[in-house]
Order: sequence, then structure tokens, then C-alpha cells
Amino acid sequence: MAQDAIENLAPYAASAALSRGRQYTEEEDSRRHLYQRDCDRIIHAAAFRCLEGKAQVMVNHVAGSFRTRLTHSMEVARLSRALARTLRLNEDLAEAIALAHDLGHTPFSHPGEDALDRCMKDYGGFEHNVQSLRVVDKLEHKYAQFRGLNLSFETRDGLLKRCARDIAENLGDVGARVLRGERATLEAQIVNLADHISYTNHDLDDGLRLGFLELAEVQELELFARAWQEASKLAPDLSRHCLLHETNRRMIDRMMNDLIVTTRTRIEKAAPDSLEAVRTQDEDLAGFSAEMRHALAPVTQLLHRRYYDHFELVRTREMAVRVIEGLFGSFMDCPKLLPGDLHERVQIKQEAHGDAGCARVAADYIASLSDRAILAEYRKVFGVPGIPEL
Repeated sequence: MAQDAIENLAPYAASAALSRGRQYTEEEDSRRHLYQRDCDRIIHAAAFRCLEGKAQVMVNHVAGSFRTRLTHSMEVARLSRALARTLRLNEDLAEAIALAHDLGHTPFSHPGEDALDRCMKDYGGFEHNVQSLRVVDKLEHKYAQFRGLNLSFETRDGLLKRCARDIAENLGDVGARVLRGERATLEAQIVNLADHISYTNHDLDDGLRLGFLELAEVQELELFARAWQEASKLAPDLSRHCLLHETNRRMIDRMMNDLIVTTRTRIEKAAPDSLEAVRTQDEDLAGFSAEMRHALAPVTQLLHRRYYDHFELVRTREMAVRVIEGLFGSFMDCPKLLPGDLHERVQIKQEAHGDAGCARVAADYIASLSDRAILAEYRKVFGVPGIPEL
């Protein structure tokens, strides 16, 4: 079996050789170790391809090179590998978690998730981290021997950032870790922070390029202003486009360096000698310094006040509610409106769980759709104007 470079890993890093393994026994691969195969399976999954058509913030119809869930996932994967390499953690595991972390996201980004969660409030709710685990465990179906992708425990465990205890009780081995109050691997912890670095910086970038944010107000942010000044001194006659790029990458670099230094300091203080020692810590070992958290607070506040609550995105939010609640209600009233290949599954779920079974199938289907696909589905079901083409 192919092995990760154990001699280069820290003693508290996850190792494919010491993995808790897969849910279903498989023949080992002589060329790729466990986490490398996880990465390959995720990239070849239908849910991963669908991320191309799902909004990161702005619905995926605006002309220009704005981020989607797919490009975001790729950015997080690259940052995660860089962090893992520097901290002597398992790069392949970090990449696998990063690539899969948004597989359960709905169309229309967080407004879509909120709308679907409201639809599911009487049937167990909806949360995209839990749904990502559901996608890789149950919904992808391409192998003869099992449903799902049969990923390693550590990759699956890394997708579950948080969840309520009543939900964890139904999540088997991964849920058991949550119920015991154990920490995720350091690989999972740095992916969570790489996610934060990625969306903070690219949301600022996209917001400025969309014109939703004004350069003058963003320059009042210490984190941005410092990087902007450094870039301006480097080449005073750079175009605005290049200056924004240079500023953005300096912000990312500063956040990455702060995370590395802070995490190393915490690791040295805690002195974990194994992955099990990481799991039993009172708090996560990976994190930003107090100074960085202080610098990030006004960035987050500005993004919420001026970007996420921009009237164009409020309109998107209202459209998401109308489309998702409308489709969900129709599927519950008449499950045969769902695609034909889901009818047998609906029947099985209804027999076992009643309305909750039908609701979960409807939620799985709605969550799997791209922004364009769900609008097309809405027009097919209702046959009425008023929903825009993308």
C-alpha cells in the first residue's frame, strides 16, 4: 500500500497508515494511499462538479470572474495544503476535507440554506456541513459494492465542523466523536480557518469589483489599508486591478503567517504527542492571534453591512425563499413531481419515516441543484413567469 511521508509528519498529524479506515472494506491501492484516493473520489463526484453552478455569494449569473462554490473550494484546498505542509500535517487529508467541505451547500448560497432549513424545521432541519457528510456517505452512488464514496473516517470526520447532539446521535462513528466532546484533527481545524481566510478575502475582492463596496470605505480597514500601502509603494503606477490583487494576496499572506505562528505556539504549549492528544484538548490548537481576530472583526462587520445586505443580494435572498419554499411545498404535496428516478426512494422513505422521509428526499434533491437548475425546475413545476433566467 502507498504510504504518506510518515517521516515528515509531526507525531500529532493524521496518518493514512494509522487511519480508522473506511466504512466498507476495500482492496488497498498500491499507488495511492487512503487520503489521496479520497481526494480523487471527491473530484470525480457529481456533487463536486455541481459546485461550479452554485453561488458563493452572488447568484451565478453576473458576467465576470466572480467566485463560485467550486472555485472557493479549490482556493481553500490550496491554502489548506500550504498550511499543512508548513505545520507538518497531512497535506492530502487537508486537501480532501477542503475539496468536500461545501458539497452539501444549497443553490443561492446561505440564503438558500436558511430557506431549506426553515422548510425542514419539523423534519430534522438542514445544515450544509451535515449535508456534505450525507452526500459522501449516502447520496453519491457510483460504486457497485456500496452507496456513497466510502471515504476515510478522518475525511468524513473533518466535514462535520459542528452539529447538535440530537443530530450527532444519528451520525454513527463521526457523530460519536462529537458526542464524546473530542476535537477534530488539526488537518480539519486548519481547513476551517483556510475557509475563513478564503471567503474573507475573496468576498472583499468580489464586492469591490461588483461595485457593492466602495474602495474608500474598505481602505478604512486596518488589515486592507496596510496591505494596500505596501502594494502602492511597490509600484505606484499599478492599475486598480493589479493593486487590488497585490493587496488581496498580502492580506492572505498576513493571515496565513499569523495562523501558522499562533498555531505553532499553541502546539508547543500543549505538546501533543499523538492525534489522540489533539482530540482531547480543551480547545482547538489551530487559530488566529488576538491581534488578528481584532483586525478581522471590522472586516466581517463591513461585509455584512455593505455587501451581504446589499439590496441586490436581498433580492436574491427573497428569490431563494420563494423558489425553495415553493418547490419544497409542491414536492411534499405531490411527491410525484420529483424526478422519476426518485419515486422509488420516496416510497421507501415514506414507508419507513412517513412525511419526514419524503421531506428528506425533497431536501436532498433541492440541495443538489445549481442556481440555474433550480430556477428551471421552478418554472417547470409552476409554469408561471416572474422567475428570471440565468
